[in-house]
Amino acid sequence: MTGVAMSEVARSADTSRRKFLVGATSALSVIGAIGIATPFVASWKPSAKAKAAGAPVKVDISKIRPGEQIRAEWRGKPVFVLRRTPEMLESLKANTDRVADPKSEKPQQPSYATNEGRSINPEIAVLVGICTHLGCSPQFRPEVGASDLGDDWLGGYFCPCHGSSFDLAGRVYKSVPAPTNLVVPPHSYESDNVLIIGIDEETV
Repeated sequence: MTGVAMSEVARSADTSRRKFLVGATSALSVIGAIGIATPFVASWKPSAKAKAAGAPVKVDISKIRPGEQIRAEWRGKPVFVLRRTPEMLESLKANTDRVADPKSEKPQQPSYATNEGRSINPEIAVLVGICTHLGCSPQFRPEVGASDLGDDWLGGYFCPCHGSSFDLAGRVYKSVPAPTNLVVPPHSYESDNVLIIGIDEETV
């Protein structure tokens, strides 16, 4: 092979090697950029750890029909979100003499929920779904006059573990094991249809 031919081969090899190195470096740069970007993308959504520590939870309440309840989760606890009917709200007045703490004088709720409905919006009840006796989860029993709860039952929550009962504002009935009303978590409204559990003017 002549010197000229060998020089051409060497130049061709150098060019191929240069193209390979440029391509490999570019690929590694892209992978590195993705690796760096991923933690930032992940940080846009609260982690499970952040939620457990009390990160606010948004709940779409637009599809809850009157008389229906959904369950959300905040700090690893169930939260009952109930849309009360006018009849349900009237039942709260009828229960005044039957519940142990009708005016919510014990601090089981934020100050803005120290009212008959124990809520910001009378129509929407927001309650931590844990019995204040030994931590069981009460059942939602909205039916009036339920055969197993008595003719005077106006709807509410019944704890099957030890028989504690609460009305539709989470107020505990007299003479049951639970000592206090169900807890009302801090909450606020982003809009008419979006409830935020875990943040309010008192916790900002």
